[in-house]
Amino acid sequence: MLVLLPPSEGKAASGRGAPLRPESLSLPGLAGARAAVLAELVELCAADEEKAREVLGLSEGLRGEVAKNAGLLRAGARPAGEVYTGVLYDALGLATLDAAARERARSSLLVFSGLWGAVRVDDRIPSYRCSMGVRLPGLGALGAYWRGPMAEVMPEAAGEGLVLDLRSAAYAAAWRPKGETAGRTATVRVLHAPTRKVVSHFNKATKGRIVRSLLEAGAAPAGPAELVEALRDLGYVVECAVPEKAGQAWSLDVLVDEVH
Repeated sequence: MLVLLPPSEGKAASGRGAPLRPESLSLPGLAGARAAVLAELVELCAADEEKAREVLGLSEGLRGEVAKNAGLLRAGARPAGEVYTGVLYDALGLATLDAAARERARSSLLVFSGLWGAVRVDDRIPSYRCSMGVRLPGLGALGAYWRGPMAEVMPEAAGEGLVLDLRSAAYAAAWRPKGETAGRTATVRVLHAPTRKVVSHFNKATKGRIVRSLLEAGAAPAGPAELVEALRDLGYVVECAVPEKAGQAWSLDVLVDEVH
């Protein structure tokens, strides 16, 4: 099982240890693309704070993020699972998983990123600010920029099992499963059962809980149909429609009574 996650806008501060070692990151086929994005982001933020703030879409209160980006090559790095914070990651609670579940997280979770393309939760990265929606002056829109490199590495990363895609639309634009891989991919919406509406906060929190539940249970569904059964066994209310054609992703709705 491969679980595709979005990053978080907010991030924990960089560590005090050794700085980034790009060659140590997972998915080495992305190395060249990562180097190009990193170089342009650092140069932009070191040269012109106001232009960088405009390009990155940062408010006045987030001006300090520009200086943080300018120092990425020197900043201490820490595991990505510690850098990413926010509602989904709080609910996932990587730090409180037992040893077996943490090992499953290291092998099955992949976090998409405007700067790195995608990283594993144990890849060591510095804290940064660069969403997939950013359009860098030299490289252009990052969602489009990453499509080529991701298309090269993701089929192998996806393997032959279930792909559970929990990314937001901006990050899904960087790679969309195709063909046989799409047929064993499941996307998830979280709906407030009484209103049948998606609400951002509990959508993210429930997705984090779903991933935690699967990791703790040691669940290894082979495909979307098995995922539906695994989630129901774990107490989730799941609705799904089997795709009409082969090579189409499954869409799952998880119904939640309370907004929390």
